[in-house]
Amino acid sequence: MIAIVDYGMGNLRSVHKALEQVGLEARVTSDPREVANASEVVLPGVGAFKDCMRNLEEFNLLEPVIRSIEAGKPFLGICLGLQLLFEESDEFGTHRGMGVLPGRVTRFPEGIQDPETSQLYPIPHMGWNTVEIKRETPLFAGIENNSFFYFVHSYYPIPQSLDDIVAVTPYGIEFACAVQQGNIYAVQFHPEKSQEKGLRLLRNFGRIKD
Repeated sequence: MIAIVDYGMGNLRSVHKALEQVGLEARVTSDPREVANASEVVLPGVGAFKDCMRNLEEFNLLEPVIRSIEAGKPFLGICLGLQLLFEESDEFGTHRGMGVLPGRVTRFPEGIQDPETSQLYPIPHMGWNTVEIKRETPLFAGIENNSFFYFVHSYYPIPQSLDDIVAVTPYGIEFACAVQQGNIYAVQFHPEKSQEKGLRLLRNFGRIKD
């Protein structure tokens, strides 16, 4: 059973529905024991970094999530669920993350112009954009390079190790949109909102232990 971690923030219903659509057994849960006993863990997230970390701690979910990762269970972070893996974020101050991956999270720089139109890139980065796969990973099996996925975010990760980056996306700057380290998989985009490609990615995640 895949545990979708419910810490009071995020569009969990759409993630749950997408996982079920590809034939995976999943449950939305705020029970630390269910998270600890799950075969795989999915951590979605929307909202502010600080609030999400606080809620994970207050719901007693932070420890079972980290223990699941340390035990080698497949883990998928989605959007803010990716950002929380890193050591810190500068969203509304400097705030501590889970520290599972070395690196930090920062805001898109203001004032970057599109070289073709001279228009400024708006923040947040919202809508469809390409994903360039940089190295092989089970998560993108059968997905064509530079496929489009759906994004909604103002902050992006800067992994300390380039080896953790599996895909990048251009938005004025090139940023890491997918990372992997061992059993840890995470994406900045929303696979549950990315139609066929997103469903394929979720199906791939469910097959990692097969």
